[in-house]
Amino acid sequence: MASSAKDADPNLGFLTKRDTEVKLPRPTRVKNKTPAPIQITAEQILREARERQEPEIRPPKQKITDPTELGDYRLRRRKEFEDKIRRARWNTRVWVKYAEWEENQKDFARARSVWERSLEVDYRERTIWLKYAEFEMRNRFVNHARNVWDRAVSLLPRVDQLWYKYIHMEEMLGNVAGARQVFERWMDWQPDREGWLSYIKFELRYGEIDRARQVFERFVMCHPRATAWIRYAKFEMKNGEIARARAVYERAVDLLSGEEDEAEELFVAFAEFEEKCKEIDRARCIYKFALDHIPKGRAEELYKKYVAFEKQYGDREGIEDAIVGKRRFQYEDEVRKNPLNYDSWFDYIRLEENVGNKDMIREVYERAISNVPPAEEKRYWQRYIYLWINYALYEELGAEDTDRTRDVYRECIKLIPHKKFSFAKIWLLAAQFEIRQKSLKAARQMLGNAIGMAPKDKIFKKYIEIELQLGNIDRCRTLYEKYLAWAPANCYAWSKYAELERSLSETERARGIFELAIAQPTLDMPELLWKAYIDFEISESEFERTRQLYERLLDRTKHLKVWISYAKFEASAGLDGSDRDGKAELENGDISYQEQQIERIQRCRSVFERAFDYFRTSAPELKEERAMLLEEWLNTETGFADLGDLSLVQKKLPRKVKRKRAISLEDGAPAGYEEYIDYIFPDEVAMAPNLKILEAAYKWKKQKTGSDED
Repeated sequence: MASSAKDADPNLGFLTKRDTEVKLPRPTRVKNKTPAPIQITAEQILREARERQEPEIRPPKQKITDPTELGDYRLRRRKEFEDKIRRARWNTRVWVKYAEWEENQKDFARARSVWERSLEVDYRERTIWLKYAEFEMRNRFVNHARNVWDRAVSLLPRVDQLWYKYIHMEEMLGNVAGARQVFERWMDWQPDREGWLSYIKFELRYGEIDRARQVFERFVMCHPRATAWIRYAKFEMKNGEIARARAVYERAVDLLSGEEDEAEELFVAFAEFEEKCKEIDRARCIYKFALDHIPKGRAEELYKKYVAFEKQYGDREGIEDAIVGKRRFQYEDEVRKNPLNYDSWFDYIRLEENVGNKDMIREVYERAISNVPPAEEKRYWQRYIYLWINYALYEELGAEDTDRTRDVYRECIKLIPHKKFSFAKIWLLAAQFEIRQKSLKAARQMLGNAIGMAPKDKIFKKYIEIELQLGNIDRCRTLYEKYLAWAPANCYAWSKYAELERSLSETERARGIFELAIAQPTLDMPELLWKAYIDFEISESEFERTRQLYERLLDRTKHLKVWISYAKFEASAGLDGSDRDGKAELENGDISYQEQQIERIQRCRSVFERAFDYFRTSAPELKEERAMLLEEWLNTETGFADLGDLSLVQKKLPRKVKRKRAISLEDGAPAGYEEYIDYIFPDEVAMAPNLKILEAAYKWKKQKTGSDED
């Protein structure tokens, strides 16, 4: 009994949780999944369900004809409501419906009793107070409603909605003094700004300017924020009291001058007020005072307003000099605290460039580049090097001084420790500058020094690109030779060198470069190099050389992609523009084209068979690769149309089987099992007797499943 009482739900009487659980029926297993002979649509099912649905049973309408029957009806309804309240005492909706029903029966005493009982349950529910007071007002019980509102605001003084409703009722009744008294009671609790503003609007509606001013005084003392003071000053300005408005602003400045978050908005409003009063000098003094006392990082809006003000009323150059001086002081402070903060130097330089004083710009650049990173590590220099780059670009484009630009590049290159790291960007920018100055010899000398001191891929590529645009093929070949001597494992360089020779119709030279490339002991991306070599031979229609290349590649690696690529080559060898001529000859009765097709297919098939034999004998563990090879072979045979032999591949196709294997953690502890796909090939079934038993079991299961479905 104790457990039943513990699990009991107050909404379900003495039913336990176990009794209320709904047991779902077990899903039936459908064995026969064949389609039914007669098919029906979902629309038919819904239409039949709607036709067979029983009509909704509605209770008959009850007509009450005598007082006895009315009393029985009321007794029955009250009993229903009381039962609901007894089951769900905390449900506010039940109480509201009960009280509204009593109100509809014109039994106001009972309705009032229901409301009072609901308040005893939870007096903190604002909905009950609102509904209760609306009930009293709706039935013109004004004193009762006033009593309800008074109790509500006394118990829940922080609920603004109750105060608003109470004041609205008094105002609708014309009791202005009573509404003001309620406002005073509310203000004793120091509500938020909306409550104070509603009180001020109330006084203004009845023309009580002095009372509104007194409320404003209390408001700014309760909420000493910039928005409150600004609103107070605008109120005085609206009533034509300029002196009072200025006094309000001055008091606010004295009170909030230390508040950095509020000061900017206050000073902007004060200056705009003086501007409206045509006091330009006063507004300018306010802006200057604000800029002196507010941190520069929080005065962006103030600065914008000040610039706009000076554009309209004052000398722009003077104010810009003043603002630049302030910002210059700020940047000086930042770079003095941390001279290695290059972002501050960039901002400082940008400020001076906007001003346009060349001497100041050069001075700041010189001071910035003098702060060399303390450690010779590239990550510390990556930001610093852009100071030199910007300096050189300024001297070239802004100051138009080529000699100083050349000196900047020279000093920068001299400063970088090239034995530990270097920056290709500096070398290239210096060379491009010399080219723009039409000094090709100096540019070549710069790039040659770069290759000698700090060779990089970008420098070689750009140097070769420049010489190629100039048409100096011999220089390009020399550069490629130096490039490959520096990085013999770079497949990109070998490929580009061969591509250059091919573009010059130097086929033998290109072939020799490819031969040297594949003979290197180490390569970074050998697959790309071999592919480029093979594509080169195919483009030259050297099919026999291509086959030899594939054979040499297979001597190095027996990767699946190599076999497939070889087979695809054999399948497509000779299929070019002459293929249409061969088809025309075949239509005319010439069988030479068909013989060529058959020979091509035999070659392709031979490659696939060699690959299959290799994966079967030399790498039997690579079952997935062997299956992928057969799949590609099958697709190729399908592409041969009438000349293809699908049965040749289909008899070799494996069967997929799901299996489990044990897995273990790094420390060797068992971690369970995982499923994987295994491939069983026909030749393995013939070799393993156990697999024959599995095959027989598989066929038996398949037959049994088919018989069950029948």
